Amino acid sequence: MDRTRRNLLRLAAAGTALVNAKHAPGQTGTSTSTENIVIQPGPFSTADESFKSYSCPEWFRDAKFGIWAHWGPSSAIGEGDWYARNMYIEGHRQYEYHLKTYGHPSKFGYKDTIPLWKAERFDPKALIQLYTQAGAKYFVSMGVHCDNFDLWNSRNHRWNAVRIGPKRDIVGEWREAARAAGLRFGVSEHVWASYNWWTTNKGADKHGLYAGAPYDGNDPANFDLYFPPHPPGPEAWAEQGNESEAWKREWFLRAQDLMDQHQPDLYYEDGPIPYGNWGRSLVAHYYNQSLHWHSGKLEVVYTAKRRSECELGACTLDIERGVADDIETLPFQTDTCIGDWHYKRGIRYKTPKTVIDLLVDIVSRNGNLLLNIPLPASGIPDDEELRILAAITAWMKVNAEAIHGTRPWKVFGEGPGIRKTSSGAGMNGTPEHFNEKQRKDLTGADIRFTTKAGALYAFSMGHNPQETRITALGPSRTAEERKILRVELLGSDEPINWKFTDGALVIASPKRWPSEHAVAFKILFA
Repeated sequence: MDRTRRNLLRLAAAGTALVNAKHAPGQTGTSTSTENIVIQPGPFSTADESFKSYSCPEWFRDAKFGIWAHWGPSSAIGEGDWYARNMYIEGHRQYEYHLKTYGHPSKFGYKDTIPLWKAERFDPKALIQLYTQAGAKYFVSMGVHCDNFDLWNSRNHRWNAVRIGPKRDIVGEWREAARAAGLRFGVSEHVWASYNWWTTNKGADKHGLYAGAPYDGNDPANFDLYFPPHPPGPEAWAEQGNESEAWKREWFLRAQDLMDQHQPDLYYEDGPIPYGNWGRSLVAHYYNQSLHWHSGKLEVVYTAKRRSECELGACTLDIERGVADDIETLPFQTDTCIGDWHYKRGIRYKTPKTVIDLLVDIVSRNGNLLLNIPLPASGIPDDEELRILAAITAWMKVNAEAIHGTRPWKVFGEGPGIRKTSSGAGMNGTPEHFNEKQRKDLTGADIRFTTKAGALYAFSMGHNPQETRITALGPSRTAEERKILRVELLGSDEPINWKFTDGALVIASPKRWPSEHAVAFKILFA
C-alpha cells in the first residue's frame, strides 16, 4: 500500500469523509459536493490567499525545452486531431473518412476504433533517448484526451489503455523511461471539456442512406464512454455551466488518480482551472502532494491558460501555439506542435528553422517551449519527424549553453521581427494564444538575448554575410554594459572581431557558421 493511500485512510479514520468512487462512470454517485472529497493536507486550499505563496520551481525555469507525445486511440486513425468528435458530424472530412473506411457511426463508432491502437512498436526508452539528445529537459505524456479514454491503469474508469487497445500503462511506461534518463516528467489532461465537446455522438444523419439512424453514442451501454444525454452547451470548448456535479466529481477523481499514481513534475491542464472549487481542490491537492513527495519542497508545475489565475499563483501560464508579446514577469510555457496535435498522414510539418526560431524567441521572453511530436499508431516517429529531431539535436549540440539555465536580459530582442503579434483575440483573456500563424521566420537582422553566469548571449536568427549589428549594446547602454572583454561564437574556434560604430556593437561574421540556423554570440564583460 503506497504512502498516499495510507495517508487517505488515516484521514478517513480521523473522521474526514472519503469520496465514494465506486459508482459507474458517467452516472450519478451518492455525493456531489466538494466538501466530501479528500485532498492531501497542507497549506494550499481553494482560497486565493493560499496560492499566493506558490513559486515556480527552478528546474522548470532552467529546462526551457520539453517534448510532448499527443498519442492515443485517435493516432490509430491517422486523420489528425478531434477525430472522436468530428467523425459524428455529417459531411465533415473525418466523418467521410470514417464512413468510407470503417462504416457508419451507428454501426462502427469511436469505441470500435480503440482496439485498432495496438502500440506494437512502442519503445519509450528509445524515444526518450532521442528526445534527450534533442535537448529536452522534460517529457510530457498525454494522460487523457477529450475522447474520454485514460492512458493509465485508471482506478475509476474502465475505458483505459491497460484494459483496451495496447493493454499497457502508457503513462507509466513513459514515466519510467523519462525518469531513468534524468528528465522531469509531466502529464496532460484534456477531458474536462469533453462533456460538451462530445455531444456530437448523440446525433444522427439528416440526409442520405442513414438518415435518422442514431449514432452509437445514443446506446445506454456506451454512456460511460460517451456520456449520458444532456442538453448541449453553445460551444465545443469552454466551461458551459451545464456540466453535472456527478461529472465534475468523476473528473476530479480521475485527475487525482492520475496525479497520485504517477506523481508528475508537471500537470498540463488544457484550458483554465476547471469547475471552480473542484479544479482548485485538484490544484491544492497537487501542490500539497509535492510538499509530501519532496520533503517539504514545492517541485511541481500546474500549467493552465487563464492569465488571472496564473498571476494569483494558482498555476503557471501556458500559451497555446503563440508567443508572449514581451518578457513575462513570471515564467510561462508555450505549447505547440510540429503539425496537427494527433498524427495526420501527409501533413506538412514545421521546418527545423521555424521550431528553433520559436524556441529562442520564447526563451528570450522568460518562457519554455513544449513541442508535440505526434506519434503514429505504432509508436515510431515517421521519417520526417526523425529528420526534424535530428536537426534540433545538431543545433542543440552547439547552442544549448545559451538556452538551458538562462534568464531573460533587459530586453528580449531587436529587429524587424520584434513587432507585437497579438491580435486582441485569444483564450481566457490571453490574446497571445494562436498567434504563431501571424509569424514569419526570423532573419539575421533579428537578435534575441539570454543571460547566464554573467555572460550575455546574443542570438543572430540568421547568417549575416558580413556583420551582425546589435543596437541594444550601442551608446544608450551603461558604461559597464559596454565594457566588453571579448566576443565568442558558440561552436566556433575562430577569433571573433567586433567594434562599436554607428550606435551599435558590430560583430564581424566568421568564415564558417557553426550551425545551420540561429547562432549565439557569447559576450563577456570586463
